[in-house]
Amino acid sequence: MGKLFSLIILLALGYAGIYFYYGVVVEREVQQQLDDRGLTAVSVDNIEYGVLAPLNTTANIEVTVTYRGSQATLDLIVQGHPLFSDEVSVEFDGLQALRLGINFGQ
Repeated sequence: MGKLFSLIILLALGYAGIYFYYGVVVEREVQQQLDDRGLTAVSVDNIEYGVLAPLNTTANIEVTVTYRGSQATLDLIVQGHPLFSDEVSVEFDGLQALRLGINFGQ
């Protein structure tokens, strides 16, 4: 029973690491896509994805980006697996929310 529990804990820790690293790689890929299109002033603030996203080659993710005080939440589709494949594409699926910031005096 102790070995089974240890194996479950080890697998859970391994998956948690993959889950965290998946988010880092996807954020880097989205930021690179923005930079390639000349949108270097747009920053990626938050990425949300499902618990099973690192297990699939296609995942729906939500990305919150900021540009000069305005925020937008985008729905994106990641095709390919950012950890295990060389071919990864990020496609725009839709705009979920747009929050405009008004900066006076700039």
